[in-house]
Amino acid sequence: SDQITLGTEDLSLSGSIITFASTSSLGTATLASGLIATVDASLNNVNSALARLGATARRLDSHLTFISKLNDSLETGVGNLVDADLAKESARLTALQTKQQLSTQALSIANQNSQTLLSLFQG
Repeated sequence: SDQITLGTEDLSLSGSIITFASTSSLGTATLASGLIATVDASLNNVNSALARLGATARRLDSHLTFISKLNDSLETGVGNLVDADLAKESARLTALQTKQQLSTQALSIANQNSQTLLSLFQG
């Protein structure tokens, strides 16, 4: 639900950044000298607009880097959880197998003792 809002920059002629019109004339020295201040202001406006675009691009790059690192961390975390769960289940299986082997040996020993007692009475 989070959003990043990017500002737009209108670089068209006769806009708020480039203030001179496409129909501006340099035909006479008076027109040309009058247009110099407008062109200079437009150049400053374009530089400011490009700086804002660069700052926005840097914010997007920083956000993409953050998202990429967050994604890597999440994948690593999930992988560690799965590994830990597998290790826990493996240890549990080993413990159960050991109990099964011990109970089989105990039953075998118990059966041998009863056979030994029976052989004493038969003898």
